[in-house]
Amino acid sequence: MYIDTVPNRNSKPAVLLRQAQRQGRRIIKHTLANLSHWPAEKIKRLRALLRDEPLCSPNDCFQIQRSLPHGHVQAIMTASAKLGLERLLDPKASRQRSLVLGMILQRLIHPRSKLATARLWEESSLGRQVGAEQVDVDELYDALAWLLERQERIQRKLARRHLAEGCTTLYDVSSSYYEGRCCPLAHRGHDRDGKGRPIIVYGLLANAQGCPVAIEVYPGNTADPKTVPDQVERLRGDFALERVVLVGDRGMLTSARIEDLKKYPGLGWISCLRAQQIRALVESGPLQLSLFDQSNLAEIHAPQEFPGERLVACLNPLLAAERARKREELLQATEKLLEKIKLEAARRRKTPLSRAQLGLKAGKVLGRYKMGKHFKLEIGDGQFAFARNQATIEREAALDGIYVIRTSEPAAALSAAAGVRGYKSLSQVEAAFRTLKGVDLRVRPIFHHTEDAVRAHLFLCFLAYYVEWHLRQAWRPLLFADEELELERARRDPVAPAQPSAAARRKKVRRTTEDGLALQSFETLLVHLGTQCLSLCRMQGDPDSPSFEQVTLPTPLQQRAFELLESDLPVPSK
Repeated sequence: MYIDTVPNRNSKPAVLLRQAQRQGRRIIKHTLANLSHWPAEKIKRLRALLRDEPLCSPNDCFQIQRSLPHGHVQAIMTASAKLGLERLLDPKASRQRSLVLGMILQRLIHPRSKLATARLWEESSLGRQVGAEQVDVDELYDALAWLLERQERIQRKLARRHLAEGCTTLYDVSSSYYEGRCCPLAHRGHDRDGKGRPIIVYGLLANAQGCPVAIEVYPGNTADPKTVPDQVERLRGDFALERVVLVGDRGMLTSARIEDLKKYPGLGWISCLRAQQIRALVESGPLQLSLFDQSNLAEIHAPQEFPGERLVACLNPLLAAERARKREELLQATEKLLEKIKLEAARRRKTPLSRAQLGLKAGKVLGRYKMGKHFKLEIGDGQFAFARNQATIEREAALDGIYVIRTSEPAAALSAAAGVRGYKSLSQVEAAFRTLKGVDLRVRPIFHHTEDAVRAHLFLCFLAYYVEWHLRQAWRPLLFADEELELERARRDPVAPAQPSAAARRKKVRRTTEDGLALQSFETLLVHLGTQCLSLCRMQGDPDSPSFEQVTLPTPLQQRAFELLESDLPVPSK
């Protein structure tokens, strides 16, 4: 059957439903119905049906009313569900819990201020997924206050998940600059960002694998060692751990602070000696360069200087070469600036520079690169001369590449190599600070006016990093990450510079996975996941027809990312 249009001289063409049959050389047509009175659209659909064509194309049948980026939200929601993040926040469902969950997700997707977060809330499927739509900034601040009230409870739950008796914990401190003058936590201090602004200090506690467990906020003028007692009380009091090993850098676990730690039975520690302490060991005899003739690692004994401690001396030739190169660069840069002062002093004959003026100029130069100990100066009225102090340079160069790990742990519990590895694992906390401050989470700059708001903001970023840490673990096959890192750390030379495994080198050369998928950074993977959209559709031309949602089909990369989240994310047992 087919539809035939027959011209009509003085009227509209006749539209006939016909059937044709061949009889010999002739084609016999039989008219089954006259469709001339049908609407044109109805005839068009019947003709398409008789031709075995779709009645209409999707564009003719449906219209997409709006599309929201969805894949990245779905991925983070999947990870959050497997981590039990909602129950971690609060066992009871509430709007505040949904808002906090949404802010954590938004921090990973597009980190912005709380006002911008409220504006961006409906620009993805975030609000629909967390069950909290139509938010304003005041609600978000109220939810932050709700979160801060539960911080200690949440951190105790994390400790039960990731810490146990006899475990190793990593602790380090960083700071972020503050914009404004309102917050009582903002003070001048050791500005690690180099912005010259007031700062806020915060300490991060993690397990031996670098998984974050707790965060604490301090005023900007708090010295690093003063934060250690709080962590000890947290470990022994809040987390109820009697036996634990605390790893901290030499600027935090100072000799005075270590003496305080010795008062706690069952509390061990791993740290490192300062340069002047290492020099004292060399001069008094326990540390001799001949120890490194056969090995780059040697355990030494100094019971008088460090009673009850084990010392592990290490020599890294590449580190020695790097320190020598950097020192020479700084010496040359300092000499260049001092030479300018010398020429200026020689040029000023009518009004010579005084000794005080020259001393002030020289002091600024020597303080700029911290090279004052390596120069001898001769300053007088209108006279200036300088020369390198070779004795101090050689004295410092003799210790290039040498560092000494100090620990309270006996050899039966911690080998010398394991002690070195334990101290170097602090790099994982440093990586956490880079993630918090970088493009991933953007914890800085801090604008909040009140102390509670600042604490809640940092805790929110901490929880976002907790989710990101697990996402990175699950997505390692898709990222430029060393999938054999844990094995390599356990078997490689603890002193020598870390080298990527053979598998990691192959990944970086090929830039593809074993399945042929393009390797990603964490940021670009989230962007790619965000191209999967959640669309709201409705019948074309019928505003009263019911709408329905449709998710675009995942790409192979998106599909693989979702599969890894389903299979490789740990399910919390506690």
